[in-house]
Amino acid sequence: MDSKEEIQARLKQVLVELFEIEPEKIAPEANLYQDLGIDSIDAVDLLLRLKEITGRKIQPEIFKNVRTVADVVEAVHSLGLSGATLDS
Repeated sequence: MDSKEEIQARLKQVLVELFEIEPEKIAPEANLYQDLGIDSIDAVDLLLRLKEITGRKIQPEIFKNVRTVADVVEAVHSLGLSGATLDS
């Protein structure tokens, strides 16, 4: 993934697939916990999926302050995952 837009699009697919969230609810400003209903166990599942998809160990500290979809996109983008995909 090269751009934040690509990361966001693939993250949206993952959130729909894993948590059956309605796609229209998944916006950059959507709060993972309050708006999308993700709980702490779901957050762990999301971290595991991101690790599986990216092929990189994602440090929990990176996601400690993640609250919105945009925060997740920024965290994944900061890993420098050029060429990785979120749709495997």
